[in-house]
Amino acid sequence: MSALFSPLDVGGLHLRNRIVIAPMCQYSAEDGCMTDWHTIHLGHLALSGAALLTIEATAVTPEGRISWGDTGLYSDENEAAMARVLESVRRWSDMPIAIQLGHAGRKASTDKPWLGGKQIAPNTENGWQTLAPSPLPFLEDENPPVELDRAGLKRIRNAFADAARRAARLDLAAVQLHGAHGYLLHQFLSPLSNRRTDEFGGSLENRMRFPLEVFDAVRAVFPADKPVTMRLSATDWVEGGWDVAQTIAFARELEARGCAAIHVSSGGLDHRQAIPVGPNYQVPLARAVKQAVGIPVVAVGLITGFEQAEAIIGTGDADVVALARGMLYDPRWPWHAAAELGGQVKAPPQYLRSQPRQHRHLFDIGG
Repeated sequence: MSALFSPLDVGGLHLRNRIVIAPMCQYSAEDGCMTDWHTIHLGHLALSGAALLTIEATAVTPEGRISWGDTGLYSDENEAAMARVLESVRRWSDMPIAIQLGHAGRKASTDKPWLGGKQIAPNTENGWQTLAPSPLPFLEDENPPVELDRAGLKRIRNAFADAARRAARLDLAAVQLHGAHGYLLHQFLSPLSNRRTDEFGGSLENRMRFPLEVFDAVRAVFPADKPVTMRLSATDWVEGGWDVAQTIAFARELEARGCAAIHVSSGGLDHRQAIPVGPNYQVPLARAVKQAVGIPVVAVGLITGFEQAEAIIGTGDADVVALARGMLYDPRWPWHAAAELGGQVKAPPQYLRSQPRQHRHLFDIGG
């Protein structure tokens, strides 16, 4: 039995295997609303044989979008557009679909990556004023964010809860909160971006306070039988920043509050980061978190090989592997991994005749 193709329950969600599709921004929304591109993008990934498909980072407020092309779930129009996409995808796939909810904080108001990706200043086309724990820009030449006051914190916390209610109405299988890659919740966690002197800054307990409040607010309104998880950057890769020890403390707090899984990534908060990029470079971070908590842990980052993914699960470094760019490059990666490792994948009946002769038991046709 392949470890990668063994089932797993995460909260109330059953995964057919240990491969999940990580959220990937498409920068193709219009006023926060999904478009036909999302139907194509999510639709073909929903036929991949993975266990779970996660919708890209979805903003809970307009100013929380990373770029003007980002998806949102803060209005009735956003919800209706997402409902249309989901209806189309679900006609042809029963793969569970989750959503990542987030707020970009000081890293918001940027252009699309293929247009340069730089921050767009307020009062210019496609730009707006950014918000953050402290008035510190991501890059020195960028427009500084406005420090969030108590009313602003309450508004954003409530926006996360409202977006989670919309996700529940859309019958999404899980919610993942984005606490990684230098976005707002990560900005509160790291002492490099959080210089507040109130109860939301300073000590580790204080820096964790707002992200934990957001988690509690979402967990309280999303159906109890469906998981709420969180994606974390386990380290800023900068001396004096957020690190593995603090990540473990935060992960334990999340577990105590009912978090169903931790997705372990890294970096994104500080331009000085020195990341030792290479295959499995984030797996030791996932291993450290897994050793400290009892809930499933997801590893991500340059996981491209079938035996590589099998070893991550088989050795207990993580419970699940997440693929992003590798899945875009090879949308049938789970099929090919199953063929290599002796596993099975769910495939649409329209594609059953593609099963190679040498892999006669590759497709699960049991329903």
